[in-house]
Amino acid sequence: MSSHMTGRGTAGRPGAWPVRIRRATARDAKRLTALVRNSRAYEGPYAPMVAGYRVGPDYIDAHEVHVAVGDDGRVVGFYALVLSPPELDLMFVADTAQGLGVGRTLMTHMSERARAAGVTAVRVVSHPPAEGFYRSVGARRVGTVIANPPTVMWDRPELVIAV
Repeated sequence: MSSHMTGRGTAGRPGAWPVRIRRATARDAKRLTALVRNSRAYEGPYAPMVAGYRVGPDYIDAHEVHVAVGDDGRVVGFYALVLSPPELDLMFVADTAQGLGVGRTLMTHMSERARAAGVTAVRVVSHPPAEGFYRSVGARRVGTVIANPPTVMWDRPELVIAV
């Protein structure tokens, strides 16, 4: 399944930036892994969480994983929706595409996919710096997930997105 959605320019960047959302395939695994591991959002104290992270073909096959592809064919973002129980497990936008509406476009698509699957709400355990983004797209904070050393050394906001 593929759909064309357009992200709106934000963060002082006028205009729209078109992306196509499509289902991820096993061939995307290396690109998605690179997006996770190279994210500037996980530098410094957050780096250990993604240092060895891998988005494998088996993960892509087992979950609702969708990618945002720019006009030039590059993957510029993705999300992974786990349906049971409903949770946004991963959501990444390439550093070079942040602020262009790609994240909002992915979230709209994720909500549509969740709704089509009969889901009414999706849980998000957010990277702390991303909480503001999730709240800006309608998520509400419902709690805190306590740190789980040695992998996750910090508490994380728990949010819910009504779909």
